[in-house]
Amino acid sequence: MPKLKTRKSAAKRFRFTGTGKIIRRSANRNHLLSHKSSERKRRLWTLTQVHENDEKNVRLMLPYSS
Repeated sequence: MPKLKTRKSAAKRFRFTGTGKIIRRSANRNHLLSHKSSERKRRLWTLTQVHENDEKNVRLMLPYSS
């Protein structure tokens, strides 16, 4: 069976936890930040878990991750 290629763009965006969950950065924190509250920006810099509906696609893009 041939080797599978990892999608490099996905490898840069997603990480796996020790228990096998997939984590990602929050959206809406790149530009247009001046009108967003400090509390909102602070919430956005935390990592969040990938939704279960998208998890299958992420796992297909990263075949050799846990």
